[in-house]
Amino acid sequence: MSPRRRVEEIEELFVATDAPPSPRLSTVIGGAALVGVAAVALCGWTLAHHEQHRRAALKDVEVLAAVESFMTMFTSPDPFHANDYLTNVIDHATGEFAQQYQEKANQILIAVARSEPTTGTVIAAGVERWNDEGSVNTLIAVENSGKSPDGKRQVKVATRWLATAQKEGDQWKISNLNQVL
Repeated sequence: MSPRRRVEEIEELFVATDAPPSPRLSTVIGGAALVGVAAVALCGWTLAHHEQHRRAALKDVEVLAAVESFMTMFTSPDPFHANDYLTNVIDHATGEFAQQYQEKANQILIAVARSEPTTGTVIAAGVERWNDEGSVNTLIAVENSGKSPDGKRQVKVATRWLATAQKEGDQWKISNLNQVL
């Protein structure tokens, strides 16, 4: 016999037909699609939440940098440049604080001119809270160092300040400044 078989009768051949998808397969596909949509939604929410926190942190850093810079200048009066000191303070002030400094400008000039040169260093600063009108309250710890009036001793004094900063244009200005006892 030959390896080929001769088919004399036409046998009915098995032909695959499209069978309706099983309910089990459609359930798996639907579940996978639902999980995919949920994963994309969760990733989107996480990204939005992260971006919101990142922007808040950047605003905090921006405010703290401006306040630290001001406090370093404010707590470092130079009696040989009293006019420049007063001009810098008024340039970085707004609202009630600026008004107080402008009213007492002559007294401040005399006090700065009579003082010893000191250097203020910001030790720590932090945001206390953001106010509804856009201003921010900050707490700043400063260490002032200078020589005693007789020039023999180095004197260091630590102080704490509560500063309120308000944004005017693209610059943060101090609207209120109080020493915390």
